[in-house]
Amino acid sequence: MTTHERITTDGGGMRTAVVVGGGLAGTTAALALADAGVRVTLAEARPRLGGLAFSFKRGELTVDNGQHVFLRCCDAYQWFIDRIAARDLVTLQDRLDVPVLEADTLRLGRLSRTALPVPMHLAASLVRYPHLSLRERASVGRAALALGRLDLDDPALDRTDFASWLSARGQSARTIEALWDLVGVATLNARSADASLGLAAKVFKTGLLSDPGAADIGWASAPLGDLHDGRARAALDAAGVRTMLRSRTTGIKEAADGGWHVSIETGPGRGEQLDADIVVLAVPQREAHGLLPAGSLEDPEKLLRIGTAPILNMHVIYNRQVLRQPFFAALGSPVQWVFDRTVSSGLTGGGQYVAVSQSAVEDEIDLPVAELRARYLPELERLLPAARGAGVRDFFVTRERTATFAPTPGVGSLRPGPVTRAPGLYLAGSWTATGWPATMESAVRSGLHASREALSALGMPFDNGVLEAA
Repeated sequence: MTTHERITTDGGGMRTAVVVGGGLAGTTAALALADAGVRVTLAEARPRLGGLAFSFKRGELTVDNGQHVFLRCCDAYQWFIDRIAARDLVTLQDRLDVPVLEADTLRLGRLSRTALPVPMHLAASLVRYPHLSLRERASVGRAALALGRLDLDDPALDRTDFASWLSARGQSARTIEALWDLVGVATLNARSADASLGLAAKVFKTGLLSDPGAADIGWASAPLGDLHDGRARAALDAAGVRTMLRSRTTGIKEAADGGWHVSIETGPGRGEQLDADIVVLAVPQREAHGLLPAGSLEDPEKLLRIGTAPILNMHVIYNRQVLRQPFFAALGSPVQWVFDRTVSSGLTGGGQYVAVSQSAVEDEIDLPVAELRARYLPELERLLPAARGAGVRDFFVTRERTATFAPTPGVGSLRPGPVTRAPGLYLAGSWTATGWPATMESAVRSGLHASREALSALGMPFDNGVLEAA
């Protein structure tokens, strides 16, 4: 009799699970398992939940470590927002509208949609888009149609880079910069030359070619910590989950009679051993590699070949308002995206807080703050005339050196699914095989995938329509 069968047919009391990691993936798995009637313990090494989407205090400000957005098509993340009762803490556009500012001319274009069916919902915006020639705009439509015909299940897409595919379909360097990379760098954390066609196609097919409103942009209108830590912890408490913070998992061993022993370090010289039917390992890939018991994956070294990519955020506090819209994207400038964070941070006194969000910045992630200040403040003045002569109250930097997995060609063959060879042990995290790049959507989906497989092994129902609808 296999361990799977012993777990499934055991007629004892309430089933138990340990979830290792309190990011979005782990929190999702814990909630889904608890909702199904499993007694869950969630262990997180940090003093808070939220993983890499969190907030911290800087004086009187509440600062998000980086700008995180979601799209209307992100069904799983929106399920999560509703599950933790945080819908009042997010803003979602009624219709897609992205201001795009060209640095040299200060000419403003917009990527927006109408209510027309796909793909006509973007046609009017594309016709008016001033940053491309008429010929380039026409070529975008042809490439979009070809993109829409791609089969996302074709493994050949994973082995091809996005830039080569775009160039073969008549996309100029300017078109790639002003349109495809404008969206792709922010969603994939890689430029098209470094991105898997499979992941890029997932972003563009789902976000732009699935439904007229799919790409409408949403963001947290309160600090991320209020959502992913505060509201999430309240939801876990209400679901009966035991949440252990500052609790580092040091070992996972299979029990002789089935199930698992999980060793948790809760402080210097202190620890607990938790026994569970199910373990969900929801930590980054390298940490997962270090905790996985021998034999639980066919080729665990694949996890170490999943690269990482950084994200850099620069935070500027001006003494007056310099930006009159929630965000914009820039062309012809080192600046990628700029967001107004004044209200969500709690800034008072008449100034404005803007954040510059920079993805795919391997060459800048370790630059000194003084060098970044000297590089980016003049660029903001070039893009925002109102910033010229404005006083800068504060300038600081947040860096996530391993913010996401690198979506390079071939990465799809390295990403494992939620099920391991060890019965009762499951994987979750945005780096697992969700079909999505490393987004909040991918993280939540991974937690749902893992909990669905765990509940199936226990013979318990998985009552969630998000994955089935995808």
